[in-house]
Amino acid sequence: MNQRSKTPLCRHWFAQVSRALSANPAIAGRTASGRVTTDPGRRINSIWVPIALLGWVATSLAGPPVVWSSQVAEAAEKLGVAEQEPEVATKAGPIFVDGQAQVVPAFENSSEWIRHDLWVETEFDSDGDGKLDRMHVSVVRQSQTESEGLKVPVIYETSPYYCGTGSTSNEYMWDPKHELGAPPPRRTSPPPIKTRVNRPTISRGHIRTWVPRGFAVVHSCSPGTGLSQGCPTVGGLNEALAPKAVIDWLNGRAKGFTTPDGDEEVVAFWCTGKVGMTGTSYNGTLPIAAATTGVEGLEAIIPDAPNTSYYHYYRSHGLVRHPGGYMGEDIDVLYDFIHSGDEKFRDYCNRVVREETHLANIDRESGDYNDFWAGRDYYNQLDNFRAAALMAHGFNDWNVMPSHTIRIYQALKERGVTVQNYFHQGGHGGPPPLEMMNKWFTRFLYDVENGVEKEPQSWVVREADDREKPTPYPAYPHPEAQPVRFYPAPGGRGVGGLTLKAATPAVTLEMLTDDVAVPGAKLAAAAMSENRLIYATPVLEAPVHISGTAKLTIRVASSKPAANLSVWLVSLPYTGSRNINDDIITRGWADIQNHKSLTESEPLEPGKFYDLTFELEPDDQIIPVGQQIGLMIFSSDRDFTLWPEAGTELIVDLEGTVLEMPIVGGAAVLSPGN
Repeated sequence: MNQRSKTPLCRHWFAQVSRALSANPAIAGRTASGRVTTDPGRRINSIWVPIALLGWVATSLAGPPVVWSSQVAEAAEKLGVAEQEPEVATKAGPIFVDGQAQVVPAFENSSEWIRHDLWVETEFDSDGDGKLDRMHVSVVRQSQTESEGLKVPVIYETSPYYCGTGSTSNEYMWDPKHELGAPPPRRTSPPPIKTRVNRPTISRGHIRTWVPRGFAVVHSCSPGTGLSQGCPTVGGLNEALAPKAVIDWLNGRAKGFTTPDGDEEVVAFWCTGKVGMTGTSYNGTLPIAAATTGVEGLEAIIPDAPNTSYYHYYRSHGLVRHPGGYMGEDIDVLYDFIHSGDEKFRDYCNRVVREETHLANIDRESGDYNDFWAGRDYYNQLDNFRAAALMAHGFNDWNVMPSHTIRIYQALKERGVTVQNYFHQGGHGGPPPLEMMNKWFTRFLYDVENGVEKEPQSWVVREADDREKPTPYPAYPHPEAQPVRFYPAPGGRGVGGLTLKAATPAVTLEMLTDDVAVPGAKLAAAAMSENRLIYATPVLEAPVHISGTAKLTIRVASSKPAANLSVWLVSLPYTGSRNINDDIITRGWADIQNHKSLTESEPLEPGKFYDLTFELEPDDQIIPVGQQIGLMIFSSDRDFTLWPEAGTELIVDLEGTVLEMPIVGGAAVLSPGN
């Protein structure tokens, strides 16, 4: 027992003696003036000092728990002191109210937090130096983990962005101005990234939220970024194994070191072994990557707007389709954007990863799905996934689109993994409310039985509501959503019909001419256009709740061997409003050359009709009374697809075209006019 822990016991014994003296003034020590003293801090009769010291010695020798010796008991009996445990100072610990971890006053003072960094050894060597790569890791934890033996779970975020990123200038992107199927012109790589050294704290994210609530916060840089060794691979296996190694270290299964190349070890003695991961965008992708390894200790994840498939991020049903806001980006561009690691390995990484892996396999000519893309699709890697997942996404995220989350949510649900989702109506990023996150981490990292896993599976922020107040639903899609089939009627250069009953008009062929110079919003707002076809329902007489994934089957012919095919569902009249829900309902894109298979495209025979079925992006939106739901079909989408020369003609056969929309309540909720 150290001296710090002896002191309260000593004070305890003097307090017992003091109370005895107060109760027995006849035997109490007296001051020089003859008054009885009951202050243990002042001089007391020398007869009783040895008794107090006897108690102190006995407790010191016994150690915790305190054991009263027979001599101490005899002395206590003379004093009239009852045998009892000493008043030991209470240790700080987590506090839970309503199933949530609360801010603990003893954990609030950030100046007392312990901050340190280290390097965790992984099981891979991705930079070819013959040594296992080490990841740079930083820790922020409560001082009580050092002084009081407190053990805490961990909130962990890993990222390739912490220590410097590259240029997003258009000059370093792929040039979208080239014909479909033609070899693209080689792009220029940006200047090397200057590594930003963040020590001992890699990032400040999450710290002020979770450390005061009784969690440690850990950050790490992804392979080949910052002070982490290795090569960035953008979806490669090392991006999953790197956070696995950190979680293994937190559980005592992997080694941590004070330096990137030394042998002085660091042990996570303060960790309970339970870890939760979170993050947004790329940082939300990596918790899913880690969870696919099945690593023991990763109990819960909260990924926000995660990219769950790099093919679905850079392609759409066989079509080269760029993420919204990043025209010309592809996986090799993202590689250059994050490659901030050790300069002496950059040439090796550029050759092995960017040139021999990415550029050799991304296939911007055909856009086909291949083994390279399959290996970067986490949907294919869920067999070992066990972490409870609370997934978040915006239905108007046109960067990392909502299908990324929906596909994983549905697959985990089918596998019996505990999963919930939180959806909002906004764009890229937006985590669940803190209350939801707190309940999730408290339940699975502290084992507090708060019942969160029994709550509704789906939480959707309705159109006019605050993001902090989502509406609960039993599941996604809404359990009462039913597929409703709509059939287009002639007149698409203006606004044709979109009805519940298929008609057989005399003329079923309608043509549009591609012109990428005309933005989609302008096409949707135009009363007439030769560059698109629009078909709309009658004006809605009741609100229509769309919940799920719409699907289009189209019979189409092209005047060229390859052509873009773009589809928007819009709310008419199209106003150009800044309100994100006013105009666009959802979108989708496809390559007609992939009408049979995503893995094998074939050149189109000009003038020949092909049948193609593909899904649009998932949605959950209530279209108000007085609007019309419009199906807009066009070719090149200036904000997403390649930009071929204008003039390609697409002919749509209405008789072979049908839109299937998931509507809560089915066709019965539509107005009689439909």
